[in-house]
Amino acid sequence: MKHVRHFTPSLFLGLVHVCLVQANYAPYFFDNGARSSNGNMALLSLSEDTPVGTHVYTLNGTDPEGDPVTYGLAYEAGSRRYFSVDENLGNVTLIEELDREKEDEIEVIVSISDGLSTVSEKVRILVTDANDESPEFINTPYIVQVPENIHANKFTIDRHSGVLRIKTGVTLDYEKSRTHFVVVVAKDGGGKLRGDNKVFSATTTVTVNVEDVQDTPPMFIGTPYYGYVYEDTLAGSEVLTVVALDGDRGKPNSIHYCIVNGSEGSFEISNTTGAISVIKSPNQLKKEVYELKVQASEVSEEGDTSVYAFAMVTIRVVDLNNHPPTFYGENGPQNKFELTMYEHPPEGEILRGLKITVNDSDQGANAKFNLRLVGPGGIFRVVPQTVLNEAQVTIIVENSAAIDYEKFKVLTFKLLAIEVNTPEKFSSTADVVIHLLDTNDNVPKFSSDYYIARIPENSPGGSNVVAVTATDPDSGLWGEIKYSIYGTGADLFLIHPSTGIIYTQPWAVLDAEVNSKYNFYVKAEDTDGKYSLAEVFITVLDVNDHSPEFNENIQEKTMIIGSPVKIEAIDQDAEEPNNIVDYSIMQADPANVFDIDQSTGEIKLKSYIRSLDIIHNITKNKDCIWSLVVQAKDRGSPSFSTTAVLKIDITEETLHKGPMAAFLMQTKDNPMKALGVLAGVMGIMVLITIMISTAMFWRNKRSNKIMPVRRIIKKRQIPQSRAVRMEWLKFKRPSNAAEKFVVEEDAKSLHNENSNNNIQVAPVPPTAPLPPPPPALDPRSDAPVWRVPTVSGSLTPKYTNKQPKKKGHGSAHNALVSELKMKFEKRNASIGEPHI
Repeated sequence: MKHVRHFTPSLFLGLVHVCLVQANYAPYFFDNGARSSNGNMALLSLSEDTPVGTHVYTLNGTDPEGDPVTYGLAYEAGSRRYFSVDENLGNVTLIEELDREKEDEIEVIVSISDGLSTVSEKVRILVTDANDESPEFINTPYIVQVPENIHANKFTIDRHSGVLRIKTGVTLDYEKSRTHFVVVVAKDGGGKLRGDNKVFSATTTVTVNVEDVQDTPPMFIGTPYYGYVYEDTLAGSEVLTVVALDGDRGKPNSIHYCIVNGSEGSFEISNTTGAISVIKSPNQLKKEVYELKVQASEVSEEGDTSVYAFAMVTIRVVDLNNHPPTFYGENGPQNKFELTMYEHPPEGEILRGLKITVNDSDQGANAKFNLRLVGPGGIFRVVPQTVLNEAQVTIIVENSAAIDYEKFKVLTFKLLAIEVNTPEKFSSTADVVIHLLDTNDNVPKFSSDYYIARIPENSPGGSNVVAVTATDPDSGLWGEIKYSIYGTGADLFLIHPSTGIIYTQPWAVLDAEVNSKYNFYVKAEDTDGKYSLAEVFITVLDVNDHSPEFNENIQEKTMIIGSPVKIEAIDQDAEEPNNIVDYSIMQADPANVFDIDQSTGEIKLKSYIRSLDIIHNITKNKDCIWSLVVQAKDRGSPSFSTTAVLKIDITEETLHKGPMAAFLMQTKDNPMKALGVLAGVMGIMVLITIMISTAMFWRNKRSNKIMPVRRIIKKRQIPQSRAVRMEWLKFKRPSNAAEKFVVEEDAKSLHNENSNNNIQVAPVPPTAPLPPPPPALDPRSDAPVWRVPTVSGSLTPKYTNKQPKKKGHGSAHNALVSELKMKFEKRNASIGEPHI
């Protein structure tokens, strides 16, 4: 390393000044060797992959006087600044990326200063190589020419020298592959890059073009070869041209043509072009088909014939196609044929009314043609379909259903004859017109399978209901339709036989409440008896033609305070809203006492009326029987209503509980029911008494011991008179409202269905054990269980106040007692016992 010391003039003056005052020694760097990381950077080496910003070295020096030193870096003019230094610490940092391939040595001037003296040294820093470059091919692209007759097994390359060779064993073929592309990879030996081992590579493509050599025979193009000689061909005319090419396309040789055999002196070929010509007139040709063997040989540039190939050429002598197919009828050529027939003939039937013949005057293949029908497909077919020279044309029915007069009254077809194997494709046509006659082949058909109609119930007789429609596409009388109806629901209806209008009988009265649904069948029939059916559904629409009706016009009801009474009216209309009844109070005396439920008809007192005392304050009528005019009104349009007068007796609930009180309350408004129940009970008691007496009589008779009559009578339970047990029916005017219904005896076994106590029976004092009369009324043993007494009934226009008839049973009772007394006296007299 070369050390250079620079002394500037200012430094020199300073030194002189110091010498005059005191001696000053210059600072210096430590020289720690090439491998040291601090010193003066002498012999420092850095790898080119050192990252920018890395601390690479530390400048280190001292001053003999011990003064602090500073460090600096300088570069020659035009040089790149790769490093920076901390002037106090001496730390050197890489600030520019290194690249050995561009600059492998860097010169830097390092300096140290104590403030008075500065020492500078030029040092060289070596840049060591790192594996940061990939191999690079030169002189690209690589393109080589290789003959195809070289034997090779593809390619190989020397890994050190890069020489590309062809392996032995395989022949390159220009005709199979004219170019080969070989990819060559170059790799370096690897090395360190930023601490890792790296191997770089590069690739290039070598293009190997295969050169053609003469190793392939010629080939004919467009085989097989066919030619035709027609009857009007002139001698010397060209028939066809054969073409052969050298198989070696890279450097092709010229081709020489010749006929080897099969010509028989009738054909010749051009040696250079391959054109074959006929040298005789077609009339002189003895054969219909000639097979020529043609040779194509390669001729080299020197004129040598090396390789050759053969091809067969077929030449056919044919007749000239100058006659198209022609159709003939019974009188000669004809282009239109007509026939009249009925529709729907059987399938497979031949149309015998058509006499058609077709002919082609040419010979051989020119006389072969096809026949087909052009028109609506699938209806007819023609036989035969292929004709040679001449044939009789037959048309056969194929689809009978399509031959329909209602669809086509006239069927028109084109009979087409077209040649098959001729280039001219001559053809001819003939029109086939078929006129169809109608038959009765259709059934009348309704426009719908069912008809739905509605008619109001108040429609008069003869009203139109619905019109049914059926069609028959047949013509004439077969298309005329007659309508009729039948079925269990058709009694009230008629149908017009021609128009199909269904209307009601003149006397018919429709009532939706009796029958609102009718259904029956309607028949459409043509003159030949063919028919179809449809079903008719008729709905009778309800009309509001009934007023609500009460069961009784005037009726008394007993209302217990706190419990409602119910009225009911029935509207006989069939449908809502005509049969929905709304209830209202039209008039009440006094007013504002009762409320009525509009839907149910329940009548109850106003909520503030809770006792009879309140009622007595409202009215002076002590009987508490009020009259109401109630109305039942339906919701129909127009609306009908019915009014009725209802008398309501208002009471309070009795203090006595039990079935007897309930029975009294329920039968108050129906005294006949109470009498019937009482009569039944008395009848049962009489039967029990008779059975007991009979049993005692037979017992005494068997034992022959007659007990005293007085004793028997004494032990016998004497039932109380029925009149006494009915004393509870006698009402007393109570002093207050709570004592209105005070009963004399608890009648638990009785039950009043109507919850009223209007029956009053005068008690009859008992004179003896009176049996009840014979039961004229059926006893009611199926008494309902106890429930809260309510009034539920209906009103009718008339009010009948029927008082229960009192039947006197005293005479009957006396007669029975007298008869029993006489029997006892006779019995006692016979056994010697004294009578009563």
